[in-house]
Amino acid sequence: MIKFYFHPAPNPMKVALYLEETGIPFELMPIDSLKGEQHTESYRAINPNGKTPAIEDDGTRVFDSNAILLYLSEKTGQLAGKTEDRGEMLSWLMFIASGLGPFSGQSVHFRHSAPEQIDYAINRYLREAQRHYEVLDTHLANRKFIVGDEYSIADIAAWGWIDKACVVLGEEGLSPYANIKRWFDSIDSRPAVERARNVANGIAFKKEFDEEARRAFFPSNYPKL
Repeated sequence: MIKFYFHPAPNPMKVALYLEETGIPFELMPIDSLKGEQHTESYRAINPNGKTPAIEDDGTRVFDSNAILLYLSEKTGQLAGKTEDRGEMLSWLMFIASGLGPFSGQSVHFRHSAPEQIDYAINRYLREAQRHYEVLDTHLANRKFIVGDEYSIADIAAWGWIDKACVVLGEEGLSPYANIKRWFDSIDSRPAVERARNVANGIAFKKEFDEEARRAFFPSNYPKL
């Protein structure tokens, strides 16, 4: 059975949705990132980058959310997209992994978590996040799914971050992006989404973003002990 190392953040939620969509059996392995559990020696042996998510599958470790989606879809054949759409699939997965996700994360950081408000950084990352939303919004005009004509891991990968649009972009959220909003609403209404949102019910993750959490979440901001 797959061991799924999880914290309720956008990237792990992608994997949770994939697992719920496909019905692949898994054992949830909570990693409380605000307590620093991602930095333990035992977890670093699974993900040397010290982040969630990661999985272990019969002795094989896979880390990074999009790598996990690719691995599982190739292994099972589920939600992998059509062979003729392979180039598009890889392109959009990399667009999300290297652009939409990181710029969204930095926009959230500098708008909500940075110890000082730096106008240049706030503007830089917000505008880049908006630019990536514009690219995706244009692509989704007259399209139901991101790749080809069927629901796939590309949609799951994008959903994880688009779900946080109001935190990334501000109160207007998806209002300026009608095509993304239409697409998101159709994905978000799937029964598996509700199951994914509830995957960690009963687990008491730390919620207070205190000094311990800041040091655990942003270790590069502090000198090494």
